[in-house]
Amino acid sequence: MVGGLVAGRLALVTGAGSGLGRAACQVLSREGATVIAADKNYNAAVETIKTHTALASGANDQDHMAVELDVSDSTAVRNLLDTVMKQSKVPPTIIVNSAGITRDNWLLKLSEQDYDSVLNTNLKGTFLVMQTFAKAMTEAGLPGSIINISSIVGKYGNMGQTNYAGSKAGVVAMTQSAAKELGKYNIRVNAILPGFIDTPMANAVPEKILQGMLKMVPLGRLGHPSEIAEVIAFLGSNKSSFVTGAAIDVTGGF
Repeated sequence: MVGGLVAGRLALVTGAGSGLGRAACQVLSREGATVIAADKNYNAAVETIKTHTALASGANDQDHMAVELDVSDSTAVRNLLDTVMKQSKVPPTIIVNSAGITRDNWLLKLSEQDYDSVLNTNLKGTFLVMQTFAKAMTEAGLPGSIINISSIVGKYGNMGQTNYAGSKAGVVAMTQSAAKELGKYNIRVNAILPGFIDTPMANAVPEKILQGMLKMVPLGRLGHPSEIAEVIAFLGSNKSSFVTGAAIDVTGGF
C-alpha cells in the first residue's frame, strides 16, 4: 500500500506461522512494511505470506519473504541476518519476537526437558533475535523498534504454567533492560502482555477452564490476534516515538 504507519520499513516477525505472529505480518504489511515471516514451521510461514500478508498489503507476495527459523539456535539466527543482509542490504528495523511455545504441567510433575524447551524458545530465543538484529541496526546506524511478546501470565502467574510464566516474566525484565541500553542508539524496545487471545494456544485449553477464565475478563470475550497486531504496528511506527521500556497489557481488562 502507499503510505501507512510503517511504510517503507523492513519488519522481521518470529512465530509468524500462526496466531499473533501471523496477525502481526498481516497488519504490518497492510501498513506498508515489507515483512520477513520467520517460523520453525516453514510451510506455515509460507502460508502466512501467500494467504494473508500479500493480500493484506496488496503487494506481490515476492515482496515479502518466508523463512525457517529456530529462534533458540544462535547459528540459525545469525544465518538469517546474513540472508536478509544479502537480499535487502539493510537490516530490518522492526523486530517482533512472537515465537513462543507452551509445555504445561503442574510444578511437581514438570520435567526438566519441558522447562528447558519453553525457556529456550520464549526467553533465550527472544534474547538471541533481539541481540543479533539490534547489533545489526547499531552497525548500520539505523533507528529501530523491537516489540517483544510477553503474556499476562508473566505478570500474575497461572496454574500449570510455571515454566511459561517464568519465561514471559523474563521477557518483560529483559525488555526493560534492553530499552535502557539501546536508547542511545534510538532503538526502542517494548513488550506487549496479551491476555486470553483466540489463537491455537488458547484453543488447546479445555472449554470449562476457558469459560472460567473469561469470567475474569471485563469485556467478556477472547481477544482477536489482530487486536494485538494493531498495538504491534503502533509500537513499530513513529506514532510511538517516545515509548520505550514499556510493558503494555492488552487483556480486555483482565
